[in-house]
Amino acid sequence: MANLLIDIGNSNCKIAFEQEGELRGILKSSQADLLSFILEAIGGQHFDVIVLSTVREDDPQMQEALSKKCGRLVVVESGMKLPVDMEFGFPAKGLGADRLAAALAVAMLFPGKDCIKFDFGTALTVDFINKGKIFSGGNISLGMQSRFRALNTFTKRLPMVKPEGEIKDYGTDTVGAMTSGVVLGMIFEVEGYLRKYPGHIAVFTGGDSFYFAEKLKSSIFVIPNLVLVGLALIADYYVQQEIGN
Repeated sequence: MANLLIDIGNSNCKIAFEQEGELRGILKSSQADLLSFILEAIGGQHFDVIVLSTVREDDPQMQEALSKKCGRLVVVESGMKLPVDMEFGFPAKGLGADRLAAALAVAMLFPGKDCIKFDFGTALTVDFINKGKIFSGGNISLGMQSRFRALNTFTKRLPMVKPEGEIKDYGTDTVGAMTSGVVLGMIFEVEGYLRKYPGHIAVFTGGDSFYFAEKLKSSIFVIPNLVLVGLALIADYYVQQEIGN
């Protein structure tokens, strides 16, 4: 039997079927009724473990429905048992489930290495995981689409922009100025971290990870579904727990 991984972010929901560490059939949706999307995708299947990561409010109805589809439902949250003894350099209560899962994946994929994880989504999250499997902390700022949306929403005349083509050093019209300002601003932000921590491995994930990796000259590992990788590790761990019992 397989496991089901569910990653509910601020803008989208991803689900993946996983067996023995291999992700299969990744599906994505931005529709409002996520439970209907998930139940339609899995049909009549039953799973050993379903792992749910969500950055939204708790949904008891969803959890109850998912519990009926598996032997064990695991909701990712701070304080849960993880496949490794990860420590935290800060009070972890309230830590986003997506950041926890991604940090776990980094710690297990790059053992003995100091890492910086950049998640390019609705928000740009920058997290530090050191070689001792300690999640030291991180920073959160606006992601690329959120920056464009903010410029459009909080001004009277600036349009909504989608970056296209070459990014120039500066714009010669409104759209060009907005495009260069947002994209280069994020590049300079990321480059600042990389310069300050030259001994760290850089790991990019999230919807805009390839876009920015192509624009940076640094050595970067791009793992677009890093949260799902972390959820797969959690699922396999809890399967083994069930076997051990």
